[in-house]
Amino acid sequence: MLTRRHIRVKVMQCIYALTQSHDDSLEKQEKFLKVSIENMYSLYLLMLSLLIEIRQLAEKNVQLSSKKYLATASDQYPNQKKFLDNAVLSQMANNKALKETLSKRKLKNWYLNEEYIKIIYKEIVESKLYTNYMLSENNSFEEDKELILNLFKEIIAPNEKIYDYLEDDKLTWVDDIPIVNTFLLKQFKKVKKDQNESFFLPKLLKDQEDMEFAKKLLSKTLLKNTEWENEIEGKTPNWDKDRIAEIDAILLKMAICELLNFSSIPEKVTINEYIEIAKEYSTPKSSIFINGILDKLIKEYQQDGKLKKMGRGLL
Repeated sequence: MLTRRHIRVKVMQCIYALTQSHDDSLEKQEKFLKVSIENMYSLYLLMLSLLIEIRQLAEKNVQLSSKKYLATASDQYPNQKKFLDNAVLSQMANNKALKETLSKRKLKNWYLNEEYIKIIYKEIVESKLYTNYMLSENNSFEEDKELILNLFKEIIAPNEKIYDYLEDDKLTWVDDIPIVNTFLLKQFKKVKKDQNESFFLPKLLKDQEDMEFAKKLLSKTLLKNTEWENEIEGKTPNWDKDRIAEIDAILLKMAICELLNFSSIPEKVTINEYIEIAKEYSTPKSSIFINGILDKLIKEYQQDGKLKKMGRGLL
């Protein structure tokens, strides 16, 4: 679920938090990194549970409408339970492993803040997506999947109230929300009929090596901060720490650290990753600046024999 680029962003956030707080405790930053990565999985689970709660609210409304004497707008639908019976929603709602995970992590955010569920449900019911789906007499898994994909993409993911709530809950979620939402869309596209329960509980990290990469990148960047600053100074005439964007300086130090300490990562991968991160998190000209500095450094390191790369994909 979490790619190496996401991990690099997490490390960048930790280093930035340290520079803002002026707290030089490596132990605290390593703990913050671990918690930040773990919280991203909690966010993923929360977004899934949001859909489950929406389905539960739909079930209550169907039960209430069946007891009403006066006709309502929903009476026009051939099958008032169609949304409730949506195959993808039902898979999540009946997923025992998912329920247990939500319970263990005590993720009751939506249960305690039901107003957000009501807001989203109201938008869904009033949408053309919902109306067209409910009026259709087709019953197929693909139609069910298409509805959830479109509802998530057009109503749930862009909802500002949900975004504000998540931002207030955990500050690190601001950068995690787009990543988690994109991953969820990919999951919904891949989901199959009679999908096994583990599908909705992917691994947060591919393997333990990813966590080791994160910790090593953080510690090596921080512990050799002065050394990395000297490396940058040598490639920037008129070096002025105050004039270089703080994020740019952090990304350059991380990139240099990675070039010199991670032999299995090709230099092209390193330079491309930090250029892309700069485009998203720093100034418009940052990627060009970082590309220029790293290009000079790589050529120098190659001449001096400092780049000791090994493994596949290095040619």
